[in-house]
Amino acid sequence: MFRGARVIRSRSSRLGLHILLLFLTLLSTTAVGARLVDNFNKNLPPIYLAEDLRAYASLLARPSAWTGGLVFSLTLLAILMAHEMGHYLACRYYGLDASLPYFMPFPSLIGTLGAFIRIRSPIYSRRVLFDVGLAGPLAGFALTVPAALAGFAMSKVVPGLAVASDLDFGTPPLFWILQKLFFPGVAAGDLLLHPVARAAWVGVFATALNLLPIGQLDGGHIVYALAGERHRRLSRIFALMLLPLGVFYWPWLLWALILFVFGSGHPPVYDPFELDPARKRLSVAALAVFLLCFMVAPVETRLER
Repeated sequence: MFRGARVIRSRSSRLGLHILLLFLTLLSTTAVGARLVDNFNKNLPPIYLAEDLRAYASLLARPSAWTGGLVFSLTLLAILMAHEMGHYLACRYYGLDASLPYFMPFPSLIGTLGAFIRIRSPIYSRRVLFDVGLAGPLAGFALTVPAALAGFAMSKVVPGLAVASDLDFGTPPLFWILQKLFFPGVAAGDLLLHPVARAAWVGVFATALNLLPIGQLDGGHIVYALAGERHRRLSRIFALMLLPLGVFYWPWLLWALILFVFGSGHPPVYDPFELDPARKRLSVAALAVFLLCFMVAPVETRLER
């Protein structure tokens, strides 16, 4: 009886932590969203450092600014939630012990460091590993695409916008396609994306990072399910391939170092059976999603351009 009560209290405490982190992340991303909406309405770049820091205090004192910022925060949190719930529901389907998503509020350009779940059960099947690894990116991408479509429909053209920008956000192939559909002939630097599209951009970037075929990232799980013991060698090769990209975006150098030294391993899955043809075809779909989302230089500063 005492043990049962302790388990209930532990679960209740963890649920409270999940809710608290989600609420704090909603606050931090809504604050960012309020400034994005304000800049969008004034035809300013999304990140305008000359005004942003000074404007936050007065902007966030207005309740209407908080409600306006929800278009960014709710879109972004929905995409992140879809990704993590994809993993979570796949775990539940296979009877794996997994936590609900932990959101990470952070005072960054997007207001968060993302979200994650903890999988406490060992995985003994390549098929299960593949399904759990793939479910998150596919679920997140499935929500990112309609968010991007809605965001582009609300975006607008502001000639000379790039000249005033402090930061230049990269254009993933998915956004390049949508730009050609919604704004044919318009230069990327003259397109001011709506905050909903900005949230979709973050979702695209997060999907690309998670699908890197390295270590215990989602892409690494997929590679392990496909290649088994060759995973470590392939992970290190893919990590080294990030090094030349550091010429265009220096954080790739840091990612390459961390993933090569600390992140190339994977817990063993003792399963001699290869994946079935249907899952191998799905791995091609995962590659297509990765290619649609990946950017050589996600963010550049004015000094780097």
